[in-house]
Amino acid sequence: MAKVLVSDSLSKEGLELLKNSKGIEVEYKPGLNEEDLAKALAGVEGLVIRSGSKVTAKVIEAADKLKVVGRAGIGVDNVDVKAASRRGIIVMNTPTGNAVTTAEHALALLFSVARKVPLASSLMKEGKWEKKALEGRELSGKTLGVIGLGNIGRIVADRARGLRMNVVGYDPFMTAERASELGIELLSLDELFSRSDAITVHTPLTAETKGLVNDTTIAKMKKGVLLVNAARGGIYDEAALVRGLDSGQIGGVGLDVFPEEPPGLTDIVKHPKAVVTPHLGASTEEAQLRVAVEIAQQVVSYLTTGEISNSVNVPSVPREMAPVLGPYLGLARGLGQFLSQVEAVRPKTIEIEFAGEAATLPSASIVNSALAGLLAASFDVPVNTVNAPMVAKDGGIEVREQKTTHKKVEFSTLITLTVVAADGKRASVSGTLASDRTARLVRWNNYEMEAHLDGSVLVVKNQDKPGVIGTIGTILGAAGINVSSMQMGLDKTTKEAAALWALDSALPASVLEQVRGAKDVTRAAVVSIARPE
Repeated sequence: MAKVLVSDSLSKEGLELLKNSKGIEVEYKPGLNEEDLAKALAGVEGLVIRSGSKVTAKVIEAADKLKVVGRAGIGVDNVDVKAASRRGIIVMNTPTGNAVTTAEHALALLFSVARKVPLASSLMKEGKWEKKALEGRELSGKTLGVIGLGNIGRIVADRARGLRMNVVGYDPFMTAERASELGIELLSLDELFSRSDAITVHTPLTAETKGLVNDTTIAKMKKGVLLVNAARGGIYDEAALVRGLDSGQIGGVGLDVFPEEPPGLTDIVKHPKAVVTPHLGASTEEAQLRVAVEIAQQVVSYLTTGEISNSVNVPSVPREMAPVLGPYLGLARGLGQFLSQVEAVRPKTIEIEFAGEAATLPSASIVNSALAGLLAASFDVPVNTVNAPMVAKDGGIEVREQKTTHKKVEFSTLITLTVVAADGKRASVSGTLASDRTARLVRWNNYEMEAHLDGSVLVVKNQDKPGVIGTIGTILGAAGINVSSMQMGLDKTTKEAAALWALDSALPASVLEQVRGAKDVTRAAVVSIARPE
């Protein structure tokens, strides 16, 4: 049973999905502080959270079995993703579950600011009828600037076009052609600032976006511009907003997020021209149900089948691609495990080449599998597909990837893994997929062969002389070791042969010593190709 801890409030539908999943044991303990959360993670493999739990480096360090953190929502600001990655822990979110809800709230803020709805309501409740003081603005025909054209930003743009607004946008990762298809004119930031009557931001909080709207950028905007932020606190400089509101450069501000939450009675919260809400972007019944169910499904799928969805720190394998990529992940991992056990080369550089069908596939997850297989035996920390790239980088190892589609290869699909030592020494293996999609080793340095990459394999090098195979077979037979297959290769330059014996059971150390002592055997080792957990 895989133990899952839910440390924030979660909809009953999400909890029931977890509790009713075969092989999953659930503990529900919402509201834990850092110290209590660290203690509660003993023996836990999956952690499900919302925004309340703080998964710090201290918490992660205390987790002895944790494999996955699932965030019901898009933001992972409350998770130390870097610390999780170093420990090989997958961090997942639900990037689309609250997209519509957040987009709608951003537009609600925009309407509220434009038509002064909250102020009008409060005055009415005081018995005041202040029509002249509450004159607002129409949005139809105005230009809305959308910074960040991801899931939420695109929905905002779509709804704004329905309001007959002109939509301009900024997103460094979107082409002008794609933006045009969405009915958005793509601009530079400075152009967006100068042309927009209203601006809304939908980006994560990063070093590049922190303080994106500040005194300097506000000065570039139209006088009376309306600003909305339902993304992340800190993207707008709050002190600059207050100055802009006081001077009239900014006509109104709508904020749902703050650098510190709750913010207290700050100057921007108290400002009469600011409409503020307590981080309600994702707070609808529909969204909370959706993200709870989605994250529960994702965590269960990973813990029971290994399927990775919406991970922020490891390449996800889309459901429709899993049947295609799955065999390649096993092949890449097996090549790495084989090479690490038969070659005493400490890599300075790792090269991974894809040819044939392999060159047409998304390669990030395959590369990570190869690195995990290769590096697991060389480091004193557990290495898996999550932290393998970071382990390589921390170890000063350069990883190079190459796709070959223009030259003919002997196999319809081929992956070649090469390690290069600091002194230039090289060792490589190549593998393919058989017709049944099982992994095959087809080349080891200068040896060409076709051998299964699975289970326990006796690897023997010997002088190319008669009788060696018979001698080894006799030794294995006398020990009761069954051989399911045997493949040979010959290095024509050294006249040395290599044989891979696929064994049905573990080989005792005493029997391995007998093989090593056989006439004309120059080297013998047992390689274990373990399947991913």
